Amino acid sequence: MKYNNPVIKGFYPDPSVCKVDGIYYMVCSSFQYFPGVPIFESTDLLNWKQIGHCLTRGSQIQLGTVSSSGGVFAPTIRHNNGRFYMVTTNDTTHQNFYIWTDDIYGEWSEPVYVDQGGIDPDLYFEDGKTLFMSNGLDDNGTPGVIQCEINIETGSKLSPSQSIWQGTGGRYLESPHLYKINGYYYLLAAEGGTEYGHMATYARGTSPSGPFEAYAENPVLTNRNLGGYELQGVGHSDLIQDDAGNWWLLHLGFRQTGRWLTYHHLGREVFLTPVTFGEDGWFTAGHNGTVLLSFETDRIPDTVVQQEKKSYTFENTDWNLDWAYLRHPATENYLLGQDKLTLQGTEVTLDVPASPTFIGLRQRDFDAVISCNVTLTGGEAGFTLYMDENHHYDLAIRQDGAQYRVIERLNIGDVKSIQHEVDLGSDNQATLLIKSGKERYSFFISSKHGEIPLGTAQTRYLSSEVAGGFTGVLIGLYACGEDASAEFTEFKCEYL
Repeated sequence: MKYNNPVIKGFYPDPSVCKVDGIYYMVCSSFQYFPGVPIFESTDLLNWKQIGHCLTRGSQIQLGTVSSSGGVFAPTIRHNNGRFYMVTTNDTTHQNFYIWTDDIYGEWSEPVYVDQGGIDPDLYFEDGKTLFMSNGLDDNGTPGVIQCEINIETGSKLSPSQSIWQGTGGRYLESPHLYKINGYYYLLAAEGGTEYGHMATYARGTSPSGPFEAYAENPVLTNRNLGGYELQGVGHSDLIQDDAGNWWLLHLGFRQTGRWLTYHHLGREVFLTPVTFGEDGWFTAGHNGTVLLSFETDRIPDTVVQQEKKSYTFENTDWNLDWAYLRHPATENYLLGQDKLTLQGTEVTLDVPASPTFIGLRQRDFDAVISCNVTLTGGEAGFTLYMDENHHYDLAIRQDGAQYRVIERLNIGDVKSIQHEVDLGSDNQATLLIKSGKERYSFFISSKHGEIPLGTAQTRYLSSEVAGGFTGVLIGLYACGEDASAEFTEFKCEYL
């Protein structure tokens, strides 16, 4: 059959996966968004259903006023002796920790901290021992993938942290994962930075602590030399075997806005790539070491149909799964209904690293039509296409005295400008409409008399290449101003 990449669209970076009783479970990074670390499940590696989050309580993760792209980095999910573990980094506080649960659909534990630095931690279980790995500096100051043994009950170190592999020479060695396959220990990592030079590399040895011999044809997977190809930034990955014995990599990558337009604003997404082991025990991946937007394979039965959700509404999404807050929300300012959302604004705006009254869906594809009815009392409320506090486009209703107007405002770095506005008079309600394309967003008011255009803005100014950072655009609904109260109805995001 033929399947299409990405298998999870939108800002869901740094995937990690494990398999328990024929079901695959995957987690992704969440950075400054809350709840943290979304969890997905699948029975076929193509169709993924979100089932929860690992970090659902403020006591589990300090987000506070972390800047955009701070907070929760690269999680790993593993299963051992009936228990799930998720290990990750709060990059803002420079702490590695793990949490656990015996019920993947329930709550997770409080954090258990490990006194080892670096980021992108991993857990490896064997013979009653637990090895903890991250990338950084070992106890002697040697860089690389560093490893120690820990007490899994307490997180305390049982051995010094030692550098076990220094990679292949690429910058930013990260995301180490360790596996034992047919008598060899395979150490998978990423190098090159999570941009256009990103790549997956690996080595193997006969001991979990090395020495490791690098694969002679590294990188095993990269699109760094595919100029003019939409899919780029391939790297950070996790290896998994299916029930038929086939091996796969689930990894991140991003889709740039055009063949020669090297910008991406949807964030880093989840891709699936086939892996083949040779008789010599070394493995290859993808199409000659590259990732394609679609693969033809007989590894997946023809009975599996790859599904894709095209329409998102209040009614067919789950507030607790699909939607995200900025940092820790003041929940009293949100009334989440089955077909209606009511937001109470505060003095906190979208322009600061705090928690404004904001709730958003990840933008999952380039071409979309997004609309919502907004009724406002006081302040300002509406849509935001949000990349970070310095890069977002707003389409909103504002009250000035007894009068109302719709504004289109662009926030690009230090430049914040209301580009267009339409007076509503004393009418405090409007249907706001955004049409999204690969290169531009277009903003409208929709009425019984037709669509009133307000203007357009280039998507590139919400891209990682301009804004920096590791996230992607969220379609946000927000209210700001202490006297602002807004009701949102008939929300719809339809991908074309």
